[in-house]
Amino acid sequence: MESKTKKFRSSAATALKDPKIQRILSSMDEKFNHERIVAASATSNWEEMRNKARIIKEHTLENLDYYLELVEANVVKAGGKVFFANTAEDATKYILDLAHSRGVKKVIKSKSMLSEEMSLNKHLASAGVDAVETDLGEYIIQLADETPYHIIAPAMHKSKEEVANLLHENLGIPKYEKIKDLAGAARQQLRQDFINADMGITGANYLVADTGTLALVTNEGNGRMCTSMPPIHVAIAGMERIIPSIEHLSMFLRLLIRSATGQRISSYVTTVTGPRRNDDEDGPEEFHLVIVDNGRSKILADPELRESLYCLRCGACLNTCPIYRKVGGHSYGWVYSGPIGAIISPMLTNLSDAKDLPYASSLCGACKEVCPVKINIPRMLLHLRSELTEGEKYPSEKNVSFAEKLSVKIWRIGVSNTFNLRLINMFSRLFQIPFLSDGRIKNLPFPLSGWTKYRHFPAVASMSFHSRWRRYLGKNG
Repeated sequence: MESKTKKFRSSAATALKDPKIQRILSSMDEKFNHERIVAASATSNWEEMRNKARIIKEHTLENLDYYLELVEANVVKAGGKVFFANTAEDATKYILDLAHSRGVKKVIKSKSMLSEEMSLNKHLASAGVDAVETDLGEYIIQLADETPYHIIAPAMHKSKEEVANLLHENLGIPKYEKIKDLAGAARQQLRQDFINADMGITGANYLVADTGTLALVTNEGNGRMCTSMPPIHVAIAGMERIIPSIEHLSMFLRLLIRSATGQRISSYVTTVTGPRRNDDEDGPEEFHLVIVDNGRSKILADPELRESLYCLRCGACLNTCPIYRKVGGHSYGWVYSGPIGAIISPMLTNLSDAKDLPYASSLCGACKEVCPVKINIPRMLLHLRSELTEGEKYPSEKNVSFAEKLSVKIWRIGVSNTFNLRLINMFSRLFQIPFLSDGRIKNLPFPLSGWTKYRHFPAVASMSFHSRWRRYLGKNG
């Protein structure tokens, strides 16, 4: 997928001015956060599970080479095939070669953020293979030729009327007014795609190392259809999706589902271990697991950023983030948005191109509080900010202007001693006079205009705290 992270500021400004987007984003608290809070509160051992899951993810990543080999061995033992892809291009080539060798003409896809990362639909289309998204939200996005807006609600920015127009233009159906009728029309179309498909492609919520099992979570049943109806099933998974044992799966499912949608359990939990056996009623004749690196080893090698790979892709940090809830998913310019995307996207694309993303945070810590595995997102955002300004690990990514360096030097001199601080305070009181209104500093000139474009500052106090304190002590003995 083409990265547009350079355009974060302009995209965010556009979203802020869009009343429809602002109305949709303002409803996220009721739709997502409230349900998550209720579900977590109703789970007696919630904190215990969060702590245990974090320990398990940490252990797995520290021993990832062992668990990757274990997954491969157990998938092969179950009759499947495993391919390790260093890059998105390698993964795409494997899938395209497989499709050509099997004469595949139609592919049905279950929701996968990794396939977005790979631009898989575009590559399949270029190769003459018809790929159809079967998750309703992803299907709508595909018809609109857009990228997902949210990890778990890809079409949340689309109104009912917009969806009606899309289905009318692409499927030739009437412009239904009821959501039930729109969903029914999409279902009727997709049912035929399920029947005609030669290959099913899915992502993976979890890969279970000790059994070689793939676990998928859906609410529409499309994941189960994609894994059972076509003769070939290809699963693509980031190498961080592994958990050690089938005994851990139920706990990770509870954490994921309750954090994502607030459900006790999703409508469908599908587990797949290899292709169909002789006594199975359904299932694919071939099962292929493509495990993808595509920059993840770079994150794994960095002890400051490694815990970002703990992410379960629940979207809870997006739902609670005050920045995401104002600018929305498309502003981030790549597959992953919100607080976790502000870490992952710069590392998987280019840190200097995505230099605004680590700053797209108030550092309030809400993302860490809601994360089911307690990822310390604010700490990592601060680390990336440090790398962008004075870090040594990614020297080619430094992006600090001369004006910013000069400003910091002036600030450092100003606060280095009491005399300088008093001098700056006096100058600031004089400088602010033309810009004061109702006790607030407004509309500062360039290059300081960005500081007051969207917020107003309190006026610099006429007297320092020390002076006030001395006066107070003088009056009160």
